[in-house]
Amino acid sequence: MTKPTIINSEQSLDAYIKHIKSQYEKHKYLKVVVSTGKQRSTTQNAALHKYFTLLADELNAGGFDMRKMLKQDIDIPWTMESVKEHLWRPLQEVIVKEKSTAKVERADYSKIYDVLSRHLSQKLGVFVPFPSIETMNERA
Repeated sequence: MTKPTIINSEQSLDAYIKHIKSQYEKHKYLKVVVSTGKQRSTTQNAALHKYFTLLADELNAGGFDMRKMLKQDIDIPWTMESVKEHLWRPLQEVIVKEKSTAKVERADYSKIYDVLSRHLSQKLGVFVPFPSIETMNERA
């Protein structure tokens, strides 16, 4: 599998066009996939998962287990994965029309966080700030 090419300037665009033309002349067949928008960085990915963990801890500490929010007949504590699957992802699918958290553009994370944070603050009195570099180092 080839490494994706990032085109972020006129020079890189010109170089890639030249490369595509040479590959087409050589093989007479190309499959090109184009995607736009920056996806989350490694730091943003770590912050997102840290947020899920912190929120799970806060919900559990507040007595808001999954039973009280999702399933009435069994006591299920929150985990990073359950926060991601049952709270974050459903909002993400509605707000940005994307199922995969890895495919969401960087700017969209704050939109999703704002809606989830506002809802949990208003309905349950639970607030967890989105992790920053400073807070991730403090709570690591």
